Amino acid sequence: MRGLGFAALSLHVLLCLVNGAYSRRTSSYVRSEFPSTDMPLDSEWFATPKGYNAPQQVHITQGDYDGKAVIISWVTPSEPAPTQVFYSKEENRYDQKAQGTMTNYTFYDYKSGYIHHCLVEGLEYNTKYYYKIGTGDSAREFWFQTPPAIDVDAPYTFGIIGDLGQTFNSLSTLQHYLKSGGESVLFVGDLSYADRYQHNDGIRWDSWGRFVERSTAYQPWIWNSGNHEIEYRPDLV
Repeated sequence: MRGLGFAALSLHVLLCLVNGAYSRRTSSYVRSEFPSTDMPLDSEWFATPKGYNAPQQVHITQGDYDGKAVIISWVTPSEPAPTQVFYSKEENRYDQKAQGTMTNYTFYDYKSGYIHHCLVEGLEYNTKYYYKIGTGDSAREFWFQTPPAIDVDAPYTFGIIGDLGQTFNSLSTLQHYLKSGGESVLFVGDLSYADRYQHNDGIRWDSWGRFVERSTAYQPWIWNSGNHEIEYRPDLV
């Protein structure tokens, strides 16, 4: 029986390798080798959005196991603000609203902005939704696409990214992914590399959040943590 099981597994792997059998090919992209330097904080890729207290670092992650919900998160840097997401299947209509929660934290000498999380649920499969966060002149608008209905043959393109950081090589990686047609990202750990800075500089977390927003605001990134997400309290060493 064990031999039959191994034979069946080998046949399955072989079929998966046959062009067009079960899966598509992966990208041939290869990022430049190290070393690479971090982009400066005044880089255009870290720019803050216009408007007082405008939402920034906007990112989406999956909100349930079925693909019919998302969690939309963002930061208001200066003061608390309503944690509300207005959304609709029609652009500029926003006839539905979801209410979320807000928090902030202090780590050593860094104080975060006001972090908002909002669950948007009851969505339809394979549907484009438009959403708006923030108020007045500082409001910002985005969109996302829900996945197809669950099916073994449902087509879905996703990227796998890890060790991104915020270097010039990071920029080339993100730009490549944005051109790939990917619908979601499985991020396998080591996000911002802020731990390379003294006191695990939270400012470098903020810059990274603004950097990846050009993708994360429009599609789910599914996160995993790595060793560079471990933060050490210098006052306790």
